[in-house]
Amino acid sequence: MVKSKYNELTPQERQVIEMKGTEYPFTGEYDNFYESGTYICRKCDAELYRSVDKFDAHCGWPAFDKEIPGTVISEPDPDGMRIEVSCANCNGHLGHVFMGEHLTETNARHCINSISMKFVEADSK
Repeated sequence: MVKSKYNELTPQERQVIEMKGTEYPFTGEYDNFYESGTYICRKCDAELYRSVDKFDAHCGWPAFDKEIPGTVISEPDPDGMRIEVSCANCNGHLGHVFMGEHLTETNARHCINSISMKFVEADSK
């Protein structure tokens, strides 16, 4: 479900989602969380990631090896060292994607800020 009007964000959520900040490692609510369901954008409620694609990368942030097709935009970060991932619907900052680490079959690690997402249980849809 995607809304044309965006959800109200707290100052901390705005800092990460709109100002492209990063939450501290190992502090996010979804870092060590493995329930069955879907992760949606906190700003616009667009579906982003499925729990079946989440894995423990021991990096301090929720890690996924792929997004739901068409939901995430990947662009070079201004630092030139990383690839930023944003919500394709509202352009909210999610985190970064790292390639070539050989942690999963897709060879990708989407390192996502918990604060950029909300979790929807599989049974509640």
